[in-house]
Order: sequence, then structure tokens, then C-alpha cells
Amino acid sequence: MSGVPAPMRQSAPALAPSRPPSRRAFGVASLDAALDGGLARGRIHEVYAAEAGDATATAGFAVAVAAGMAEPGQTVLWLRMQRAARSGGVMQANGWAELGGAPGDGLVGVVPDAMALLRAAVDALRCAALGAVIVESWGAMRELDLTASRRLALAAEKSGVPLFLLRMEATPVPSAAQTRWQVAAAPSQALPGNAPGLPAFDITLLRQRSGPCGLDWRLEWDRDRRIFREAPLHGAVVSVPARRSAADTGGDDRRAA
Repeated sequence: MSGVPAPMRQSAPALAPSRPPSRRAFGVASLDAALDGGLARGRIHEVYAAEAGDATATAGFAVAVAAGMAEPGQTVLWLRMQRAARSGGVMQANGWAELGGAPGDGLVGVVPDAMALLRAAVDALRCAALGAVIVESWGAMRELDLTASRRLALAAEKSGVPLFLLRMEATPVPSAAQTRWQVAAAPSQALPGNAPGLPAFDITLLRQRSGPCGLDWRLEWDRDRRIFREAPLHGAVVSVPARRSAADTGGDDRRAA
């Protein structure tokens, strides 16, 4: 595979059964029930932007989830390529705080290219002291194939650190992810006095290993409690079509009956 870092080119061992991971509840009963109690630590979770214009909302959702999963004092590391800033902008300190991130607990690492991004991600996942790792990618990113994905999954499982793969302007392909999500911006409900409402997201659980998928929620993020809650609907949320391609549902994995 041309252009893939040497450590990634070797055959990755199959993911072996392991002890059940610890989980972080979203705070929404139906969502936590679908996830068997919450989002698993030590696993890969892919987060896809529904449309190009949803990139900011998708990044905000991932940051909120990662901040919620991290224990007090743990660092959330966000890895991105240099060209990502031109496509997706830069996270500011006040934006980090608005999403519930504690001062000093967020760290951004910028690398030159996709190969360096994958190497940095594997190294970061070996550090059990981190609360979560976010890896931001744009486009197809051919270097992130199934073998590379499995290596990331093994590193995350060994350390217990969750990995959030931000996929912007990309089409879902088979991977070793535990869950796959689609995120779109949703209208927030104004607070008393017509103050700006809480961040709101339309999310779809596209795929989950050994669990239900194809489910939709509209969520609000409560930064003070660092937990989600169901948001009032301003209109119907469109469900994921029943007929999806194998890539969209993670054709390499079996769905629960």
C-alpha cells in the first residue's frame, strides 16, 4: 500500500474477545439502552458529518462526548493535519469551555500529513493517562484502511482510551470501529429571555458491533453537567433509509438480530 506508514503495512491481528469495556452514559435512556449502558471506553467511535456544512457541529459533538468521557484532570488530545485548519477552522479556548472542556485539559496536535496523523494516533492511544483522543480527517484518507483501523482499535483497547475518528467529507467504509455515527446541526431552543439555547445535534447511530443501529436522536448538550438530554423537536427527524450499502452499515461486521 503506497503511502502508508511502515508500522501500518504489516498485517494486523484480528481483534480478539476481551473483557467488557467501561462505559460512559449519554444521559438519554433510549440512547444508553441501545448502547448497552453508554459509549464504550477503549474503543474506536467514528463520527461522520452528514453534509459539508455540518463539519463544525460534528466537531462540537465529538469534543462534547470526549470531554464528557474524560475524568477530571485528564487531557483530551485532538490530532489534525495542517491543511485541516484551512477546511475546518481552529478550536478556540472559549469554544472548548462552552462545550464543557476544563481549562488546560485540551491539547491540539498538528501534524504534516496522513501518515504522521496515524503514527501520532497510535502513539497517543498507548498513553493510558489521556482521557480521549480525537483524530480529524478530511476526504477519503486512503491511508486509514482496515488494517490501520484495526491497529488503532488494538491500541485503544489495550490502554482503555477512547478514540473518536472525525470524518469530514467522507463516505463510510468498513472499519474496526465499535460505533459509527452521523451528525448534523440542529436548531436549538432559546432559553428564557430569548438567550441562545444549548448546542443541539441530530445524530444517527449508523452502525454498532453486536447491537442495534439505524436509530435517530435529537440531543442537547448540557456543558455544566457534561451530559446530553433529548431536545424538543422542531420538526420530524428523517430516519436513515432502510436500504443502505454495505459500506454504510459496516459490511465487515454482523448486525444484531
